[in-house]
This record gives sequence, C-alpha cells and structure tokens, in this order.
Amino acid sequence: MRPLFLLAALLCTTVVSATPVQDEWFLHARDAYRAGSAVRLSMTVPRLQGHVLESYARYWQLKMNLEQAGAGEISEFLLANERSYVAEQLRKDWLKLLGKRQQWELFDAVVGDLQTEDADIDCYRAQRQWRVGNATGVEVAILAWNAPREIPDGCLPILEAEIAAGTITADGIWIRARRLNEVGQNTALRRTLQYLPGDERPDEKQLDSIARHPVRFLERAEKSNLRKRVNRELIVYALQRLAATDPEIAAGYWTDTFNDAFSAQDRAYVWGQFAWQAARKHLPQTLAWYRDAEGSELNTEQLQWRARAALRAGNWAMVRQSIDAMPELVRNEAAWVYWQGRALAAQGESEQAATHYQRIAGQPHFYGVLAQEQLGQTLIIPPVGHIPTAEELNAIAINAGLRRAIALFRADMWLEGVREWSWAIREMSDQQLLAAAEVARRTQLWDRVISTADRTSALHDYSLRYLAPYGVQFSAGAREQGLEEHWVLGLVRQESRFVAKARSPVGAQGLMQVMPSTAKWVARRIGLNGYRSDRVAEVDTNIALGTGYLRYVLDELQGSQVLAAAAYNAGPGRARKWKADGPLEGAIYAESIPFSETRDYVKKVMTNTLYYAALDGGDSRTLHERLGSIPGKQMGEGYAATITGETTVQ
Repeated sequence: MRPLFLLAALLCTTVVSATPVQDEWFLHARDAYRAGSAVRLSMTVPRLQGHVLESYARYWQLKMNLEQAGAGEISEFLLANERSYVAEQLRKDWLKLLGKRQQWELFDAVVGDLQTEDADIDCYRAQRQWRVGNATGVEVAILAWNAPREIPDGCLPILEAEIAAGTITADGIWIRARRLNEVGQNTALRRTLQYLPGDERPDEKQLDSIARHPVRFLERAEKSNLRKRVNRELIVYALQRLAATDPEIAAGYWTDTFNDAFSAQDRAYVWGQFAWQAARKHLPQTLAWYRDAEGSELNTEQLQWRARAALRAGNWAMVRQSIDAMPELVRNEAAWVYWQGRALAAQGESEQAATHYQRIAGQPHFYGVLAQEQLGQTLIIPPVGHIPTAEELNAIAINAGLRRAIALFRADMWLEGVREWSWAIREMSDQQLLAAAEVARRTQLWDRVISTADRTSALHDYSLRYLAPYGVQFSAGAREQGLEEHWVLGLVRQESRFVAKARSPVGAQGLMQVMPSTAKWVARRIGLNGYRSDRVAEVDTNIALGTGYLRYVLDELQGSQVLAAAAYNAGPGRARKWKADGPLEGAIYAESIPFSETRDYVKKVMTNTLYYAALDGGDSRTLHERLGSIPGKQMGEGYAATITGETTVQ
C-alpha cells in the first residue's frame, strides 16, 4: 500500500474506533459513569474489549470503586496503560487516597511515576516529608497558606501544628483572611478565621450580614470598640466588600475616627484596596489613592493596576516605578517588558528602551509585534519550516493518544478529547507537531490544527496556525456586511477556533459564539428569513448572525475594530464605559480593560487579524495603525451592558 493511501486508511481506522456496536456500548458506559451507576457501567466494560476507548471505561470503573480497589488491580491498570492520560489521572486519584489514608510506603512507591504537577499531591508529599522531620514539608505548607485559595487537605496537619506552636500567629491568620477577601474566596476565608482563638473570632452571622450589607455595618461601626482587633478587621472586611462595587462610596466611609484607630500600615493597606478597585473602574482619584497607600506592600495585581492607571494618565514615571516593583517573574512578562520600554523611551532613554523591545520583538503575540514595530521592523511570516513526510504522517495517525482523542471528539466528549490530545502532543518535536496538525486538518479538527501548530518553537507553518476553514462562507458574510474578512477570521479564531458545534457554558453557540437572545435580535435587524432558534449554530446562519452583530457594534463604536472587538466579547455598553475622557492610544485601551478575559480577547483578535492579512497579502497596516486612537467619551454616552440586557457572546 502506498504511503498516502496508508494514511487515509489509518485515519479511517482512527475515526471508526472499533465497530458501531462497540461505539454504542461506549456511549452507554459514558452515560452510566456520568449517572454514577456502577452496576450499569460494569455491564458495558466487558463489551468494549479492543475498543480504542476501552481504557476510559476501565478507568471510570476503577475510579468509582477506588476505595475498595486493591493495589494489584490499580497497578495492573497503570502498567497496561503506561504514560497515558487516563493512567496519569488514576495515579493522581490513587495518590490522594493514599495520602488521606497515610499509607506512606505505597505513596512513596507510586508518586515517583507522576508526570504532572498537582497541588493536592504536593501537599501530601510535603506531609510525608514533615512526618519524618524534613523541614521542606513545612516550607511547602507555608506557601499553600500564603496563596489566596483553599488549602489542600495534605497541608492542613502541618499548618495546624504551626498554628498550635505559635509559628503562625493571629496576625498571620488575619493577613491570610484579608488576601482571601480580596479575591472573593469566602469559604476559604471563613475556614481560616476558625483558627483564631474563640474570643478573637468574628461571629459567622455577623460576617454574613456584612457581606450582604457592608454599608449598614459601616454606618454604625464607629460606635464599636476599635481597640479590639476583631472589630477593626471587620471594618476592613466591610470596606473591601464595598470597594469591590463602589470604591468612592467605600472611601467616603473611611472617617477620621477610623483613621485614628488604625496603624499607619493598616491605613495604607485600606487605601491600597480603594486604589486597586478605583483603577479597575478607571476613576480619576486612582493615582492619588495609590499615593495614600505608600507604606503598604502592594500585591502583584495592585501593582499591575497601578501601572495601567498610570498608562491611562500618561504618567510614565509611575508606569516605570510600578513595573520595577513587580516580582521578577511578572516583570519579565511580555506586556510589562514592552511597557517598560515605552516608559524608558518617554523619559528619553532610547537605548535602554530598544534593549527592552529586542527581548520580545518578533514573538508571535500582541506585544511581540508592537515591540518589533517600535524597532522599525515589519511583520514577516516565517517560511514553512518543515513539510511532514508520508512516514511522519503515518506515525502520527497510529499514535494511540491521538486516536483516543479523535474517538472522544466523535463521542461528543470535547473536553476529554482536548485533554487527551494535549497529553499526546506534550513532548512532541516540532516535526511531530506539524505532522499532528496536518493529521488534525485532514480529520477536520480545526481547533486542534491551530493549537498544535501554535506549539512549535523553531519550525513553523503559519498556514496551519492561522487556518481559515469555511472560507467561502466567511468571505460572503464579511462582504455582505462590509467588514474586513481578516478581522472576522481573527475574531472567530479567538471565539471558537472554527468549531461549528462549539457551545460555551453560558449558552453561546457556533463559530461566532452568538447568544440566543442576541441571535433573535440580530435576525430581525438584518431580515434573516426563516430564522429559528434551533438554527443558530448552523454555519451559514451563525456567520450571518455573527457578522450582522459585528457590523452593528462597529457602527455603534465609531468604526474602531478595537472597541468593536471589546463590545463583541463584553457588550457595547462596557466598551464605551472603558473609554477615557480624551483620546487614548489603542494599545493602552486594550491593556486597561478591567475584565481579564476581554483584555486578552481584544489583544488576540487584533493580532490574529494582522497575521491573517499578512498571509493573504492584503491590508498592510501595522498593528499600531490598526489599534489607532480610541476617541474620548462623548456627552450623553450612556452605559447598558448589552443590547438585550444580558451577555451577548462568550
């Protein structure tokens, strides 16, 4: 058989995982597992012998019976499915159970084969070290204590011992509680407060009342005994809760009475909370409040928002100061390398600025492109670094992990399929990744094509990274609405990666991830004949609806692709709300979007657009030119979340 015919046969074998009957039995197994029916699942497993997804059914069976399963049975599965995704998941499940049971000898024998990080298992490993007197175990547990999230069970015995010994003091407990309140980790916060002595512990009902009505508490808080730590901390708790929604009102409650009762460090902490929330709402008081916070140790998020507020204010000295104060790992992120370069350039230090740009210039992301343009260089698409041979394609087509992934996609188990695919390609070379991307293309798994080709480090194929399926339909949709096709493709690449059946957790559907309420509104607006709600995900209908809505938001937002992209993700009202009083550089607008999802979305949509245009040999505008200047807010420009009062797209 010739190589290309062999590939076609192998792909066919991949898609048809065993027999149609076995495929049906696998779906029964999936449904039984999801329903928690061990009896039904046990009836299906024997019928799946030889099926490409047999290991999944056996994994589900073992997972449901893990408490009773013997070590020999589990070890046999791990050996039979060595280095597979499901083996790794079972190993993690088992290690957590062994740690919980404190079966340390068996834990030690298994943990060495773990191939990925897991916070729960790290804590059980730390507990194992602690129990034999290794100080490293305490260090790991303290890191878990300082992280603003739930503490894994494995670290709790260590931390409780540290609290009992007085190593973690009441001050340390309150500091952790503040951090948890900053990020809304309410359950973890309440568990943390349980470690306080009884007479220093706030009442649960009072915490509930403050969480619901912080203003009501603050109005009478001056009458409380402010010499007691718990009362002062409850005031901080209430101010944090209120500042998250309205920092100006919260700051109004910071009276002289409170000011005199708190230490200078605590006063600076409170102003840091107000400033952080003000920055996220683009309030003019932000930088003044940050100055009031001097003396407080600002966290990474607060420093990043101080830098963003300074960018919007054109205060390059403050931008530079904020970035310098960030942890080294964050300071070296592409965004802050770029903005540090801009700050240096604004202060006349052009050589140092160029050094910063050179660190990231040419990297295929928003700031890599902008840095390249600052150096006066134009975007160049790398040549195709490798064309997979027939032998390489055949080797990929028989890869067990990829075959399982494709079978999972067929079973409508998209999340599991993505995880299996990602596991299978995690250690591949560039040549293998390009072969895997090509196999995905021939199997019409468009999102896997893009994500796999995106992973190459030296040998690239940008025609795979920036794939454009459904080209005829997108061309027609863009032309019908008078939109730039490259921009539409750039947006869809970010929305769905061209998965026509994509459905978000909130109900957005199709290639352009349109919400049902938006679809109904747009269908009426563009006069889409014969529209029914059950057609929203159909390719032609979805493109018509998505491009129709994109045209609407582009017109509503002065023709700015940046604003329209923000509006498509978060609603036109929010896109307007995030504008400044005067003109604002497009890149600064994008960097200062309060929603992290939308901020990342806009940057990627605009960068995608640039690459699609370059591959097509079309619009040659630079990214800086595309971003342009965002006009200031206009008189009477109101705010409504969306046209329908609810989320429009994912």
